[in-house]
Amino acid sequence: MTTMTDASVREFKMPDVGEGLTEAEILKWYVQPGDTVTDGQVVCEVETAKAAVELPIPYDGVVRALHFPEGTTVDVGTSIIAVDVSGGAAPAAEAPAAAPQAEPEEEAEPQGRQPVLVGYGVSASSTKRRPRKGAEVPRQEPEPAAQALQAELNGHGPAVAPALGRPLAKPPVRKLAKDLGVDLATVTPTGPDGIITREDVHAAVAAQAPAAEPAPETPQAQAPAPAAVPAPAASYDGARETRIPVKGVRKATAAAMVGSAFTAPHVTEFVTVDVTRTLKLVEELKGDKEFAGLRVNPLLLISKALLVAIKRNPDINASWDEANQEIVRKHYVNLGIAAATPRGLIVPNIKDAQAKTLPQLAEALGELVSTAREGRTTPAAMQGGTVTITNVGVFGVDTGTPILNPGESAILAVGAIKPQPWVHKGKVKPRQVTTLALSFDHRLVDGELGSKVLADVAAILEQPKRLITWA
Repeated sequence: MTTMTDASVREFKMPDVGEGLTEAEILKWYVQPGDTVTDGQVVCEVETAKAAVELPIPYDGVVRALHFPEGTTVDVGTSIIAVDVSGGAAPAAEAPAAAPQAEPEEEAEPQGRQPVLVGYGVSASSTKRRPRKGAEVPRQEPEPAAQALQAELNGHGPAVAPALGRPLAKPPVRKLAKDLGVDLATVTPTGPDGIITREDVHAAVAAQAPAAEPAPETPQAQAPAPAAVPAPAASYDGARETRIPVKGVRKATAAAMVGSAFTAPHVTEFVTVDVTRTLKLVEELKGDKEFAGLRVNPLLLISKALLVAIKRNPDINASWDEANQEIVRKHYVNLGIAAATPRGLIVPNIKDAQAKTLPQLAEALGELVSTAREGRTTPAAMQGGTVTITNVGVFGVDTGTPILNPGESAILAVGAIKPQPWVHKGKVKPRQVTTLALSFDHRLVDGELGSKVLADVAAILEQPKRLITWA
């Protein structure tokens, strides 16, 4: 990391964009050295343990340096970009920041004391630079001798590395080749400017595989040979196994689930219910002008059913305060919806869901889902939840025993809706049936209360007109 000493250069530090977060990964830079930035302009996107967040710069000026490339995890309070606020252009000879690590990994340079923006904490520990996985960091041209080395570390460069004597490849690709026993000198590069990619390494592994079992050059008749011992199973890319660092959303989810499972005594109850009438109502609502342009599906009515059940049984909407040994009953419902995203499972919530009409709830659900799929869910959207719904039925699963979201007292799992034989009006008929599972914290929710809530949700889905009579 480069350190600026000019008094006119302001260092922008990695902020804590959530509650008590200690680090974030730089996903994408939107500026490069020499660019002019203005107060409030988004300069990069980072991923925290909660969500992906865009960071605005808090002053005007010219970008002097990017201290870390994309793919680097940086401690909160560490400078990530330098901006010249004097009004002058950045010097042409200013070299960009080096990649986070060479081989072997090395510690970052110690941080000098810099003014800290309000709300930004400085980490007491030094940072370790981690292997980059994103695209290159924009750069200006350094001296020729250093150009090849920096080009290799930053993921670009000429086809032949001057004065280096080794093929061009990013550190993660070198590690992959080392793990697979591949000599990079024998690999044909296909990346830009002759750089070796992960695909090139895997292709080299695949090309070496047949060499272990030589075959005749021309077909010929021969006596049957004993059956060959089958080769060990390999993954689709030729590697025996893949190691994925646990960080960001997945790391936070894992820690939260372990903490919840071993803190709150879970109880799960199940009920199977005929939801044929609910599905008919969904189809009717799709044609209603009040829902024009809105997402209308069974989850909408299930969410409303749970909200009505909570209204009838308000004690379910609570949390356990261990420090004060108190049950905290909530007079609002922040309805969480578990969403599977490429970054892992997240649970954004709809604030004050109990106060929304059905069209308003449909609009909020649609925005929640689309934002989660785009990876734009903010940390604030995942804080303060009181009860959660997880729809495992979208994967064809009948039901499950969900683990409570930390700080909540109940979570409802919805299974797949399938046609099944069902006794209806004294006759066995095919009906649309699903299984609901309600997990709750037995410290504050006893069996009677949990059963009442689950029974109410089932009754509403069986006879959705109760949304009117019970609301």
